[in-house]
Parts: sequence; structure tokens; C-alpha cells
Amino acid sequence: MRTVIDESFALFGRFVYRNRIKTLAAMLAAVLAMVSQLPHLRMDTSTEGFLHDDDPALLQYNAFRDQFGRDEMVIIAVKPKDVFDLVFLTKLKDFHAELASGVPHLDDITSLVNARNTRGAKDRLIVEDLLKEFPQNEKDLAALKARVLANPIYRNLLISEDGTFTTIVIKTNSYSSAGASDDALAGFDDGDRAPAPRQYLTDIENDEVVRAVRAISAKYDGPGFPLSIAGSPVVTYDLKQAMMKDMRKFMAMAVLVIAAVLYILFRRLSGVLLPLLIVIVTLLSTFGLMAFFGTAIKLPTQILPSFLLAVCVGASVHVLAIFFDRFRHTGDKEGAIVHAVGHSGLAVVMTSLTTAGGLLSFATAQIAPIADLGVFAAAGVMLSLLYTIILLPAVLSLVPIKSKTAEADKARHAKMDAILAGIADFATSRPRTILAAGAVLTVIAILASTQIRFSHNPLTWLNKNMPIRQATTTIDKEMRGSVALEVIADFGKPNGLYEPEHLNRLNTLGAEVGAINEGELFVGKTIAVTDILKEINQALNENRTKFYSIPQDRTLVAQEFLLFENSGSDDLEDVVDSQFSKTRVTVKLPWIDATLYRDFISSMEKRFREAFGNEAAITVTGMIPLFGATVHAAMDSAAKSYVYALVIITLLMILFIGNFRMGLVSMIPNVMPIMLTMGLMGLFDIPMDMFNMLIGSIAIGLAVDDTIHFLHNFRRYFHETGDAREAVRLTFLSTGRAMFVTSVVLSAGFFIFTMASMHNIQRFGVLTAFTIITALAADFLISPALMMVLHKPKEWE
Repeated sequence: MRTVIDESFALFGRFVYRNRIKTLAAMLAAVLAMVSQLPHLRMDTSTEGFLHDDDPALLQYNAFRDQFGRDEMVIIAVKPKDVFDLVFLTKLKDFHAELASGVPHLDDITSLVNARNTRGAKDRLIVEDLLKEFPQNEKDLAALKARVLANPIYRNLLISEDGTFTTIVIKTNSYSSAGASDDALAGFDDGDRAPAPRQYLTDIENDEVVRAVRAISAKYDGPGFPLSIAGSPVVTYDLKQAMMKDMRKFMAMAVLVIAAVLYILFRRLSGVLLPLLIVIVTLLSTFGLMAFFGTAIKLPTQILPSFLLAVCVGASVHVLAIFFDRFRHTGDKEGAIVHAVGHSGLAVVMTSLTTAGGLLSFATAQIAPIADLGVFAAAGVMLSLLYTIILLPAVLSLVPIKSKTAEADKARHAKMDAILAGIADFATSRPRTILAAGAVLTVIAILASTQIRFSHNPLTWLNKNMPIRQATTTIDKEMRGSVALEVIADFGKPNGLYEPEHLNRLNTLGAEVGAINEGELFVGKTIAVTDILKEINQALNENRTKFYSIPQDRTLVAQEFLLFENSGSDDLEDVVDSQFSKTRVTVKLPWIDATLYRDFISSMEKRFREAFGNEAAITVTGMIPLFGATVHAAMDSAAKSYVYALVIITLLMILFIGNFRMGLVSMIPNVMPIMLTMGLMGLFDIPMDMFNMLIGSIAIGLAVDDTIHFLHNFRRYFHETGDAREAVRLTFLSTGRAMFVTSVVLSAGFFIFTMASMHNIQRFGVLTAFTIITALAADFLISPALMMVLHKPKEWE
């Protein structure tokens, strides 16, 4: 059966050679069709981009955005010598005005300049900007300071508790401005046609906001007016810039490293250019497919170019190694192509299938970009297979190849052959010792891996000296938080928020939650409709502080809300719906690891549900629950993907070998490296994050490639010689060099990630490269040892 398959690949190689022009034209047409989609490729580094469109957490967040607007804020903190100084306040007013006019996609901007100032005057409710009447002298400044520091609404929102920091808070539109003109004309459309869903603010528009904020801030930043700019939109922007910078760097370095290794291996230009041609065409085609299916490049998928560069070169290296060896001996190009495709075809197909199988284990991941990576990396591997089996022979048949004599390479190969033969002798002479040592290391690694912890904190992926990290730390410390959690209470009936009992419970919950302080996790502030109501009540009672409370009469509550709405302020729209049936409570928190939010989110949900029982439906949403949902999905996806990858690849190995027992045994040298890597993570406290979770499934798909090539050739030589020791030696001498080179290329490709500006990518590169190196060591030591223990001829019949 195996002979028939090899002969079929050989016949296919001959067909491609004899129809090279037609084959090349067909492949070129297919490539151009995919490449034509590249202009539509987009990037997305948003937090919500980590979740699938139908994820319950994202659907809840979208419903929140539709009702109350976007909860993500750009926060600009200023620490002057004195906040209540005329020169400073004048500059703050100018800064505020320029931001208001110069920042695109702006929904709202709030600072001390226009902070809500609610007061009563002669039985009238007045709601105006705080600095509507700008202070003119020290007396005015003293009165302003007293008013600001006494107002609990401003505290930790616009002014720090000690009065030394102040902020400007920028909120952007929920929806994209793209297609806004079409929306304006929607009323003239056919009434039977449902309106198209509106697009949320895009990544590009978020970039425009951050660039504008930073450009305007640069004009004002300086002594006496030092600025710190933070908030999730800024984090998203900086992550995207780091990703784009790293992708360009990775591509260039990967090409250089791979080219250098290929030249050392083949010592000819065609041996460098042809594999690079295959991987570049694969890259372009893969990204073309992503664009065609509307899949954006996200943070995890940024590794795709370098990954495909490193992975896809392996198949062409194995084919070219056999081709050049045969061509060197015979000078017959057609015969060399036919022999190379026939000899390597099955092994290349199986290595591609196992690699793709490992990657496809991510296809069901709850993390959207991880699922995308699994699908499109697998697609890239399979495209590379097609290009290696079809395009590479066609190009080989057309380009001139110089024939080198066997003697020219003999001296160069002699040293490597001696090393490989020495490894074969070492592995086959003491198999039980090697297997025992491997077992001990694996047990130690498994014990160490129990210390692995999960983590998801995109901010810490960036360098500590980056302004966004320093600004976030400053604002979290001085303003008691830079991100928010949103609790939605839906009473399910119009005017449900007129009930004093409901408002009392909201007020009590706000006080209880606002007092939470658990070290890293603390609540800096809560904001609710009750804050506005207490302001109104105080203002309507001669501004006396003892009336900063909830009215206990339903009719009075309704009247006070109506008076506020008639005052011209639209601030109620930010916290309640138009029917007064639904309200939000904003809980301000510091930016910390998402794993630390999980229990807090659960406790918030429990608090509110216990307080309202069946009277209100409680939903916890916002950016922080999205972080929490991402961590939960990552943990679940990591466990599932490892199991799926192991099952898929084991089944493929059993199919390839044709023997159930040997198929299972062949997985030992592929699972061991992953165990060792996880042990390393536990030993050095390297967290399991969004990127490290990829290592196991990716590595097992890659590690098995060398195992397949080893077993493919071992089986052939064992049948010829009947001697396992000799079969191992001949296998190393024939395919050991290619195994070594492909592992070097792969590990070098992943070591390139250590040059990344993002720490998580650096860790991913080191750990994956370590896994590949240990996998090569396992194939050079564990696999031969296993063959010696299980060398009975009947095992291969």
C-alpha cells in the first residue's frame, strides 16, 4: 500500500513536470484571486474583538452601548502646583475647548470647566457649568475650591481626594460615523425594509481619537501643566502600534534568518529563493483568504506571518533536499523531481495534516482571534502543502539548476554525518537509560506545571517605560481607577425608578460597594442616578447639605426628575432610559490583571440580585466583565485545544503508521516537550496567557513533523535491513540533516519573537522555540530508544 502511494506521488510529479506551463498558469491565477482581496484586510485590537460576535458577554455589552453609550474613556490627568489658580484654570479652559473642537467622534468631554453644578435659587433649579462664571479673584477661587471639594460627585472623577490632581474625561461616540449620511436618509427608504445594524466605532476611528488627543495635549504638556493620558482606547491604540511595528520587524528578520539557514544547507541561490517563494505566496494567499472572509488581524493573529514563514519552509526543504541529492548524482532534472515528490510526498502530506490538525484544535476556541488563528494558520499550512507539491515542482522544472558533483559536497556533509551517526549510536546503545531519564524529567515537569497561573492583562504586555503604563499607574493611584464596571438594573416597567424603595437600595449598594478595598482591587467611586437625585433634592431645599438624600415620596421623586430634565441638562440620559425603567451603576476600578476581577464581578452580581430579588433583572457588563469573560474563555479554550490537538494528531499518526500500538508510542516524544515547557512555565512563574496557551497545540503539530519523517524513513530502512540499530543510523544519515535544519529554522523563527516590543510575544517566542528544540532532542534520543525497545519486525507489518 505504501509503495502504491509513493508511486502515485511520483506519477503526479511527472505530470506536473510535463505540464509545467499549464500548472504554473493555474496556480498563478489562484494566487492572484486571493491576493486581490488584500486591500480589504483590516486590523482590530479592541477588547471586544477577543470575543465571538454571538458571545453572551459581548451581546450584553452591545445592548449596554446601544442604551447608554460607550463606557470606554480617555482620561487626561493634570497635576499643577495648585488646581485652584487663575493661570492654571485659564489654561485648563483653553485646553478643554481645543479638545472639544479638535477631537473627532466625540460624544462628551467633562472637566472642572463644564462639570455639572446643580443649585437652587429662589425656588428655581439651576443646572449649569461649574465655571460658567469664571473666577476673577482669590475670593472667587476660595469659594470655587470649597464647592468642588465638598461635592462628592467630583471626588475621584474630576478631582483627586487631596485636591492636587484634576482630570479631563473624554467619551467617544458608540457608533461609527461611516454611513452616517445613509442613516440620515433612512427615513425615505422603503418602510418594509429593516434598517441595517449600525456599526460601532471602528479601530481606525479610535486611532483618530487617540492621535488627536495626543497631538493637542502635546501643545499644553509641560512644567506647571504635566499631563498623563490613559484609558482603554489609548491602551488599544498603543497595542496596535506595537503590533504593527513588531509584525514588520518579524517579517524582515524571519526572512533573513531563514535565508541564511537555507543557504548554509543548500549552498545555492535556488535553495534559498524557492522555499522563500513558497512561503511568501502562502502568506499572501492566507491573508487574502482572511480579507475575503472579513476576518481582521487581531493581537494573537499577529504571529501568523512569522509562524507561516518558519513552518511552511519545512515541507519545501524536505522536497528540495531529496531533489538536489538525486540531481547531484544523476543530472536528470525530471527524474530528480519525480523521485523527490515520490519519496517525500506522503511524509510532507502527513506533516502538513498533523500541523494543521494541531492548529485546528483552536477552531472551537471561545476567544475569537484564537479561533481565527487556528483556522487561517491551518489554511496557510494546507496552502503551503499545495504549493510545495504543485507549484514547487513546476517552478523547478522551468528554472535553470546547476548540477554539482557529489564530491563537492562530500567533505561538507562528512562532519554532519559523523555527528548524526554518533547520536544514532548513543541513542541505540542505551535505550532504557534514555527512556528512564526522559520519564523522570517528565514527572518533574508535570509537578512543576501545577504552579502555572492564568493571566490576562494587555497593559503589562507593553514595556514599563511606555507613557500609557506610567499614566495608568498614576491615574489609578491618584484618581482611584481608570476603568469601569457597569451594573444594569432593569425594573421591567415604566417609572420603576420613581419608587423610593428602589432608589434607597441603589443608594445603599453604592455606599457599600464604594467602600470596598481589597489591596490591588479597590473601588474608587460609584456613579448612579441616585447621585443626581440627591443633588436635585439638596438644591431644591436651599442647598442645605442635610437634604443631600433620597426623597421618600414617589410623586416628589417624579417631580424632581422632571424639573432636572426641564433645566436643559441631558445627564439623566447617561444613567437611565427614557422610561425610567432601567438604570446603570458605574463602578470605577483600577486596571489590574483580569483574573483578579472574576470574583469581584460575581460578588457585584450577587449583591444586586440579593438586594432587588425578583423586582429587577441584574446584568453586569462593561469592559471589565469583557476582560473576565476573555480569561474564562481562554482557560476553557486552552484545555479543550490541547485535548483536541492530542486526539487529532494521535489518530493521524495511527493512520500514517498503520499500527495502533506504534501510533500511540510515536506520540511519546511529541508530548514530552510540551510537558517540559509547561514545567518550565511553572518553575519560573511564567503565566499562561492568551499567547502561551497557543504553545501546546502549535508545538505538538510541529514536533510531530520530525517524528513522521523519522518513522517514515526508519520503517523503510528497517524493512530493508531487519536491524533496528542500522535502520536508525541510516534514517539519521538520510533525513537527520533535514530534521535538524527544519528544527533550526522553526526555533530561529520563534526566537525572533524575543525581539518584540511586547513582553507576551517575547515569552511566547522563547517557550515555543524551547519546545521545538526539546522536540528535536526527543526525536534524536527518545524515538530511537523506543524503536530499539519495540523493534520486532511484526510491529511494522
